Amino acid sequence: MESRKKYKVGMYGGAFNPLHLGHLECMIKAAGLCDELYIVISYRENETDVPLKVKIRWVHQLTKHIGNVKIIPLEDKLTNKEDYVEALWQEDCKKVKEQIGKTINVVFCGSDYDENSFWNKCYEDADFIVIPRNEYSSTEIRKDIYGHWDWMPQIVRSYFTKKVLLIGGESSGKSTLTINLANYFNTVYLEEVGRDLSELSGTDVYMLSEDFTRILLEHKAKEMRLLEQSNKVFFEDTDCLITKFFMDFLEDEGIEKNEKLAEAIADLNSYDLILYLEPDVDWVQDGDRSEVIAADRYKYGEMIKELYIRHGFEFKTISGDYNSRFDQAVTYIKELLK
Repeated sequence: MESRKKYKVGMYGGAFNPLHLGHLECMIKAAGLCDELYIVISYRENETDVPLKVKIRWVHQLTKHIGNVKIIPLEDKLTNKEDYVEALWQEDCKKVKEQIGKTINVVFCGSDYDENSFWNKCYEDADFIVIPRNEYSSTEIRKDIYGHWDWMPQIVRSYFTKKVLLIGGESSGKSTLTINLANYFNTVYLEEVGRDLSELSGTDVYMLSEDFTRILLEHKAKEMRLLEQSNKVFFEDTDCLITKFFMDFLEDEGIEKNEKLAEAIADLNSYDLILYLEPDVDWVQDGDRSEVIAADRYKYGEMIKELYIRHGFEFKTISGDYNSRFDQAVTYIKELLK
């Protein structure tokens, strides 16, 4: 990269599938050389590509503070780069120029392109600047997402983060295992939101209906925030269906409305792995755990299993002592991250 000339209108384009630190460096440096920088996001409407709206979110969040960056989407209907012939270059060039509506003074490219690229040939009236991009490559990332994790900005990583949910009855070791796994995989976790909220009246027996509403909403909101901070995998201690189970068990007075909310959240939820913890470890009375559930742990455990099955969720079952549970969970998660 040689030029330090200040341009009025510049353009930088790519598929960003996915966006990596090389792309980000190009955006930063290109924006610093222009009054206005237009980033053209090429996208395909199929499963091989990250959805357009996700790409736009990435670029916007990474550049909004700069102040002179604008985004233009450009649909790519081809399946192979080899089919991108000159007639199609010129057609896309025309679309881009129409969307920008101004004379393009400079076109920027990463060092995976050179003077012979279509970027230079299509916009022949503009200066052409190649910005070194080091070893970063979307193709290599797609081959091994987690092996190239450090090549991606945090906001991009969150899109590929695996979600692991731990479920089970009371005193099955969920909370301890959730924290242990999060620490082992160097990531964040979502604690059981309902624990503190269920004791606002001293005991869950006297919970207000609005307490369940708050648990459902706060849990989902915290999940969405924490996912953005995760490292490859995100661990979640229970979810809305466990809350639904306790709404039934504790006979929530407003269960009709809260059930609708729980069902709506369950429809939104998706997980890459669910681990069900069998109640075969010692019962520990920690706080206000139910002695009724303690008296028949397997019965209530089966009710929880049936609840998840009924909602279309599959899960792996973990049992044995605490060390065995940890080893089983780690094996499942490492397989998930291959």
